[in-house]
Amino acid sequence: MLARVRSGALMGIDAVVVECEVDMALGLPYFNVVGLPEGAVRESKVRVVSALKNTGFELPQKRITVNLAPADLRKDGVAFELPIALGVLAAAKLLEDEPLARYLFGGELSLDGSLKRIKGVLPLAVAARDRGFEGVMVPAANAAEAALVEGMSVIPVTSLREAVDHLTGTHVIAPYRREGPSVTATRGRPEPDMADVRGQPELKLALELAAAGGHNLLMCGPPGSGKTMLARRLPSILPAMTFTEALEVTKVYSVLGLLGEGHALVRERPFRAPHHTLSDAGLVGGGPLARPGELSLAHHGVLFLDELPEFRRNVLEVLRQPLEEGIIHLARANQNISYPCQVMLVAAMNPCPCGYFNVPGHTCTCPEHRVFDYHARVSGPLLDRVDITLQTRPVEYHHLARAEPRESTSRHHRERVEAARQRQRERYRDEPGVHCNAQLPSHLLRRHCILSPRAERMLELAVRHHGLSARAHDRLLKLALTRADLEGHGRIEDVDMQLAIDCRALDRRGWLHANTHGGGASHARSGARGPGMPSGPRPPEHPE
Repeated sequence: MLARVRSGALMGIDAVVVECEVDMALGLPYFNVVGLPEGAVRESKVRVVSALKNTGFELPQKRITVNLAPADLRKDGVAFELPIALGVLAAAKLLEDEPLARYLFGGELSLDGSLKRIKGVLPLAVAARDRGFEGVMVPAANAAEAALVEGMSVIPVTSLREAVDHLTGTHVIAPYRREGPSVTATRGRPEPDMADVRGQPELKLALELAAAGGHNLLMCGPPGSGKTMLARRLPSILPAMTFTEALEVTKVYSVLGLLGEGHALVRERPFRAPHHTLSDAGLVGGGPLARPGELSLAHHGVLFLDELPEFRRNVLEVLRQPLEEGIIHLARANQNISYPCQVMLVAAMNPCPCGYFNVPGHTCTCPEHRVFDYHARVSGPLLDRVDITLQTRPVEYHHLARAEPRESTSRHHRERVEAARQRQRERYRDEPGVHCNAQLPSHLLRRHCILSPRAERMLELAVRHHGLSARAHDRLLKLALTRADLEGHGRIEDVDMQLAIDCRALDRRGWLHANTHGGGASHARSGARGPGMPSGPRPPEHPE
């Protein structure tokens, strides 16, 4: 007798419908699983047989063959155990085929027949909706996650016996109901506040600018100047995710099984800070099963790379294409997978290996060639994709000595960021896939970036005088547009363009050479106040 039960196999962050065909025929007792199963799937036959027996079902002494179609798709994980067990019962004429055709099934079986939590339930529910199934039957621990998909009937079961009783009509289980669907994913636990950082008002405004437009940012400065503290407080000023964004992030975490107990929806924007020993596969994804990496785990959030030059060169270079396109393509011998990665890259680095090159009051012990080699670890093409590059300075004593610091709070910055993002949503309401200025494609720049004559002249002088690339030109426009959104300007004014140019300090050709050979290095080694890293290329204040 042949029975068919549908389940799903993960391919990237999506699920592909898999048909579990169970054939029960005369012959020596034997249980075989075919269809390119991985180790956990091959072992599932042992758990299925024990769960059926311990639940009270007597299996006939026949030859059982399970085929997972399509046969050329690799099957991994333990979600196939519930559909295989139900298929065996249907092949033994203990279940009807009609109720099995209405659902997609997924669940891991214990030896006593109870169901355990599994990975990738949200993609499974999305696949069920897209393929026209009535609903899904999943472990009760995953019900809230599956119910995030609107219009799906989610049947939560705790054991194989409950699943069989529902399908036979003996004891019908009510579909799981999600409480209070919301348009936005509200914030959960309290986040570190921007008011904790003493001083550094320019850097706080730079982070506000980056958050308002979704721009990449690099901070360069001595140890203890607040780079990491500021980066870790960036999520506190970002706007709350929309429900659609939260679903996209939740799919990534669901595939990796990182959704905590009782947390069906990822509500906070991700903040990922991998160590510099990270591999390229760990960053962009890969491995035997081509799972998502840190880049996709930071989707719609922040990827923070501390000690940027300490990362291996090949790891940093794989960031180029994903930062441009917002998606990472993994090509393997047997499959091609794409993962989303619309992230804000925030990086921090010291000015030299010892950390005190051109820092007032400190002596740099690094030879000049080591300073150059240190900065050369971060390639020009990667820096070209960073919108804001700024220097941090040591915090002055009077900021540290205040008993009651008068610092701007994250709430203050977030209100300004949300107002700027609202202007961008209205501007791009007819542009699919564009939600903030950083995502604006090049062919739409001049349609949405209206410059005053003085701002246009400033941009022209900056590009010509400092040899900026076409990419840097586009990013300057986007950055100036974000500054105009923050200040409520109807067009890009000269003050907006001036700030955008100042925020791209590393675009100034030869700045490092000038600091080491033009007096900067000698000042740094003597401990005197030198010119330091330039604040950015400054065109004339009154261009003709």
